Amino acid sequence: MSKVISGNDLTPEYIPGMPVDLVTQFGMLWELIKAPLIVPLLQLAVYICLAMTVMLFMERLYMGVVIILIKLFWKKPEQRYKWQPIHEDMEIGNMAFPKILIQIPMFNEKEVYKISIGAACNLSWPADRLVIQVLDDSTDHNIKDMIEKECERWANKGVNIWYQIRENRVGYKAGALKEGLTHDYVKDCKYVTIFDADFRPEPDFLQRAIPFLEFNPKIALVQSRWRFVNSDECLLTRMQEMSLDYHFTVEQEAGSATHAFFGFNGTGGVWRIDAINEAGGWKDRTTVEDMDLAVRAGLKGWKFLYLGDLQVKSELPSTFKAFRFQQHRWSCGPANLFRKMVLEIIKTKKVTLWKKLYVIYSFFFVRKIIAHMVTFFFFCVILPLTILVPEVEVPTWGAIYIPCIITTLNSVGTPRSFHLLFFWILFENVMSFHRTKATIIGLLDAKRSNEWVVTEKLGDSVKTKKSNLKAKIAPTPKTFKFKFGDRINLTELGFAAFLFFIGCYDLMYGRNRYFIYIFLQTITFLIVGVGYVGSVVPSL
Repeated sequence: MSKVISGNDLTPEYIPGMPVDLVTQFGMLWELIKAPLIVPLLQLAVYICLAMTVMLFMERLYMGVVIILIKLFWKKPEQRYKWQPIHEDMEIGNMAFPKILIQIPMFNEKEVYKISIGAACNLSWPADRLVIQVLDDSTDHNIKDMIEKECERWANKGVNIWYQIRENRVGYKAGALKEGLTHDYVKDCKYVTIFDADFRPEPDFLQRAIPFLEFNPKIALVQSRWRFVNSDECLLTRMQEMSLDYHFTVEQEAGSATHAFFGFNGTGGVWRIDAINEAGGWKDRTTVEDMDLAVRAGLKGWKFLYLGDLQVKSELPSTFKAFRFQQHRWSCGPANLFRKMVLEIIKTKKVTLWKKLYVIYSFFFVRKIIAHMVTFFFFCVILPLTILVPEVEVPTWGAIYIPCIITTLNSVGTPRSFHLLFFWILFENVMSFHRTKATIIGLLDAKRSNEWVVTEKLGDSVKTKKSNLKAKIAPTPKTFKFKFGDRINLTELGFAAFLFFIGCYDLMYGRNRYFIYIFLQTITFLIVGVGYVGSVVPSL
C-alpha cells in the first residue's frame, strides 16, 4: 500500500542557516494552502494539458490516416493535374518557355554564396527566358565584393544575372524580395523561384515544376521538399532532420492533398507572380513572411501543390546558437501571424467554412501553438510538479500511452533514425521551452516578436577546417576559446536542477516511478545547458 505524502514530508526538520521556527512556519503554510489552492490549480492544469494532448493526438492521427490513403489510393500529381513537358516551338522558338525569375536573398553568406549562385546558373532553362537576381543585404563589404565578382563571372559566361543591393535592410528578407520584383527587367517574368543562399537545386528543377503552374492556372505555388547535405554532421542535425522530414512527409503532403493549402517554406518553391500581387505582395509584419504570403494567397482562393519527389539540397544549422535563433523565429512568427490574421480569416468569403476551420484550428492553433505549449508545460513543468503533490491524479493514458503513440507517428518521416527516437523526444522537450517562450512572445506581440537573426550557414567550412587540421604534420597544441555567454545556458541548467530535485524526490517517495524519465530529461537539459550540443567549428 502506497504512502500518502503530507506537507511535513516536503520540508526537512532543519535547514542549515534558517531558523527552526521559519522551517516550521513554511511547513504549516504549505499545509494551509495546498488543499484549497495548490491541488485544485494543479489538477486544472493537468486537465488542460490532457485536453491539449488529445487535440494533438487527434491531429497526428488524422494526418497519419490521410498519408496512408494518399500512399494507397491517391494519384500522382502528374495524374491529378495537367502536366506535360515544355518544348521549344518550331515557330516561336524559346518563347514557348515562360520567363522565370530566380531570386537568391543573401546576408553575409561567405561560406555558401558560390554554391547557390552556381546551382541557379546551371538550371536547365533557355538563357533568354531566365533572369537570376542576387539580392544581397550583406553588411560586410568584403563579402559583398566577393558576391558581386561571382555574379560578374557568371554574367561573362552569358548568364542573365543581376546583383542587387539596398541602402538599408528594411523588411529584411521580405523587403528584399519585394523590392526585387519592382525592377524593370523582371516585368515580363511570369513566375518567381526563391532559393535561400544554402539551397542547391538540381538542373531539372524548373523543367519538373513549371508545367504544373503553366497548365493549371489556379495553382499559385509549387513547393519542393528539402534534403539536407549535412544531416549526418552531428546529433543536432539528425534531430532536426527527424522533425523536418515529418513536416514535409506528413504535414505538407496532407495539406496539399486535402485542401491544396500549406505554409510556404520560404525557399525551394515557385510562385505565380500574379498570385503574389493579388495577395498583396510581400509583407514584413512578422518574421514568417513566407507563411504570411501563403495564408493571404490561400484566402484569395489560390491552390498550392507540394511535390515530395522534387527535392532540393540545403543545409541545417549545426550550432546550437544558430538553431535556437531559427526556432525562435519559426515559433514566434506563426503565433504573431495568427494574432494578426485570425479575424481576417474568419471574415473572408472566398474560401469554404471547412477550409477556414482547417487554417485556424489545425494549421495554426494545434500545430503552431498547442504542440509547443503542451510539450513544455505538461512534460517539463506540470507532470514533475504532480510528483510533489500526489493528491493530483494524472491518468496513465495521458502521461505515457498517448505521448508514446504521438512520438511513434512523428518518426514516419525518417525511418533511418528510428533508433534515435527516444533521444529526439528528450531534445524536443528541451527545445519546447524556447518554442513556448517564442510562441507567447508572438501571441502577445511583445518586444522580440519581430526579432530577425539570419541563420548561420557553415557550408563546407567545417569539413575543410577539419581536413586542414588533420593534414598538419606537426600540429600545434589545441587552444580552446571559451565564452561563458556562448556556451553556458543558465535557463537549461536551472531546469536541470529542478528536474534533478524532482527525480530524487520521486525515487524516494514517488508511486509511479517517473524518476527514470525525469533523470534522463535532467541529463538532456544539462547537456544543452553546458553547450555540449551541435558542431564545434575548429579555429586555425
